[in-house]
Amino acid sequence: MINLLAVLVAAMLQGTVPPVRSLDKGTHSEVSAARQVTIRDREAWLSLWRAHGSSRPLPAVDFSREMVVAVFLGSRPTAGYAVEIVGYRQAGDAIVVQYRETAPAPDAITAQVIVSPYDVVAIPKRTGNVTFETAGR
Repeated sequence: MINLLAVLVAAMLQGTVPPVRSLDKGTHSEVSAARQVTIRDREAWLSLWRAHGSSRPLPAVDFSREMVVAVFLGSRPTAGYAVEIVGYRQAGDAIVVQYRETAPAPDAITAQVIVSPYDVVAIPKRTGNVTFETAGR
């Protein structure tokens, strides 16, 4: 029994990755088309921040140790939509960023306002391709 527990704990630790660091999240971005973004340098970060339209100061990112990944859902017709980056994992030489989309229930009463949900996070710098996948609900 103890050996089985040790094996399970070791397996869990091998699959563990550091948590994401939230930089910005909300429902009103000026990025109106759906996009998934990977940023590895300050110039690209500044460009995305301007396109995003935030009037807040640019969050600090140490690009020698971190990179930015973001998901923009694009314009949606009502309130109740959201997106959250829930984690990432190494898959060979690639990194897979996992995110979850939320939509209002079909019978929900929602505000009739256009929203553009987004989530922008920093993760430890990695080389290789970055792909995005939706996580289970």
